[in-house]
Amino acid sequence: MRAAAMVLGIIGGCLAILVGFFSYGYTEVVARIGDVDGVIQQVSDPELIRTASFLAPLLAIAGGAMAKVRALIGGVLLILSAGLMYYAFGFNVFTMFPLGFTGLAGLLAVSAGKPDEPKSHF
Repeated sequence: MRAAAMVLGIIGGCLAILVGFFSYGYTEVVARIGDVDGVIQQVSDPELIRTASFLAPLLAIAGGAMAKVRALIGGVLLILSAGLMYYAFGFNVFTMFPLGFTGLAGLLAVSAGKPDEPKSHF
């Protein structure tokens, strides 16, 4: 389970990087050129989007990397990443796979009571 959490967390973090690049870029473009009626509008909280665009992939990749050795801490980071992505971006066609991968990886890591290695977090 820890190996699956590691792989899913890192893949989910890489997909979250793509969502983060486009979301951060969108807020920057709208901030520079302004709103265009019917085409683009600024989001209600651009700082939240920019912060989540940076932190969510970082937490997901770090949690996935830690899931093999420190499953509890890695799982908490993965669940925090999924929660932050859901809060900032919502559930849509672009976020469904990063959310699914990081959320499932977090649940797998936290539920890995019997470790693959001699260290247990329970």
